[in-house]
Amino acid sequence: MAMTATFNSSTRSISLPKLNYHRSSSGPTSVRHFTASNSASPRTWQVKRRWKPMIVVFSGGDGNSGGNGGKYSGGGGGSGGGGEGNDADDKNKQEAILALAKVGRSLDSIPSDLASAIGEGRIPGSIVYRYFELEKSPLFRWLLQFGGFKERLLADDLFLAKVAMECGVGIFTKTAAEYERRRENFVKELDFVLADVIMAIIADFMLVWLPAPTVSLRPALAVGAGPIAKFFYGCPDNAFQVALAGSSFSILQRIGAIVRNGAKLFAVGTSASLVGTGITNALISARKAVDKEFAGEAEEVPLLETSVAYGVYMAVSSNLRYQILAGVIEQRILEPLLHQHKVVLSAICFAVRTGNTFLGSLLWVDYARWVGIQKIRE
Repeated sequence: MAMTATFNSSTRSISLPKLNYHRSSSGPTSVRHFTASNSASPRTWQVKRRWKPMIVVFSGGDGNSGGNGGKYSGGGGGSGGGGEGNDADDKNKQEAILALAKVGRSLDSIPSDLASAIGEGRIPGSIVYRYFELEKSPLFRWLLQFGGFKERLLADDLFLAKVAMECGVGIFTKTAAEYERRRENFVKELDFVLADVIMAIIADFMLVWLPAPTVSLRPALAVGAGPIAKFFYGCPDNAFQVALAGSSFSILQRIGAIVRNGAKLFAVGTSASLVGTGITNALISARKAVDKEFAGEAEEVPLLETSVAYGVYMAVSSNLRYQILAGVIEQRILEPLLHQHKVVLSAICFAVRTGNTFLGSLLWVDYARWVGIQKIRE
């Protein structure tokens, strides 16, 4: 039976079970065995120093007497002297437990994945405090029920605002960029413009979602998982994101994040283009049926070629730009400088993301013309 201490969050006191011990005097070194009795009354105890060296041994057991019913007890953890990683995990766990005690909450009152991460020492106290701050808002409290939103909001409490920025300004900036590139051909190439804007709106959300830094709350992989699954499991969601205390990412893992997000964005871009281009071709066909003059000017957008080209563009250009934007510019530069000035931080993020969206639209038009899926009309 493991010796445990019960922490009372209402009085912020620690109670230890009554301890009885006996001393074994055999050999040059004394060993004291402590065993917990069934007495529920808390006792304050101390060990007086002796001239002989002493080894304190705590008897093992099932840990069911731990606080919170033993559900999240520390059983199974590494033994003392486990190295720097274990020290960081222990520090994270202590900070997180103290954060829970400070707000008067227990592990049973929070989601199981978050409670498990606290029990394993994977998240520091600052993440626990952020969770409770987010929970005060009805909208955030609802979004925290979904694992993907929870992981992203815990890493960046402005994540939802950035989604709104990206999707809100996307249609205007992309239309402006299309006009900037096409100028006098804007009306003649309106079918191309429409296809580009529809594709962009569908993809904007995923461009914020996939490269966003996260606080990983994922459960451990199955024992039989393959080497590729194990490798990508250890990769961050953003190649440049800051690792939490007690964790780190290798250069290879950060490169893996770029490859994995690139594959996802290729699928998203190709699917978005299939939908957008399909809608555009349907509109062109409908206009041809009612406008005979338009029938000679307009031509349908190549569906498959455009979709694959847009998928490649998303996997390369968009992937790298948004990874750098979220992981370097926002998390490593703007957030440390302006973390106490959320309004100013939001305004600067809005400006930077608007500029990035406009740049992306310009690059897409040049790329589409370069690969030959869009031609300049005379």
